[in-house]
Amino acid sequence: MARLLCGVWRRTGKGPGLEEIFYIADRTSIDQAEALIREFGVMAVDEAAARSRHYRELGNAIRFCEWRQMERFLSLLTLDIAVGTVH
Repeated sequence: MARLLCGVWRRTGKGPGLEEIFYIADRTSIDQAEALIREFGVMAVDEAAARSRHYRELGNAIRFCEWRQMERFLSLLTLDIAVGTVH
């Protein structure tokens, strides 16, 4: 994820907006992210990736996309840089 962000920064000269990196539909997704972090710690990103693969294999595109976005969101939380607008 950090490489992706750095690549966007170099190409455009500005950082991507958060909506270009991930999409969180509602508060429930944030609660799920919190639960994953609480249960799996630093492995929460890997767990979200495993769940997205599971739903892709089942052919459930909606759940796949939800978990893929969760994976992106959790990856963003692990970065040591600020992303988006900082006030």
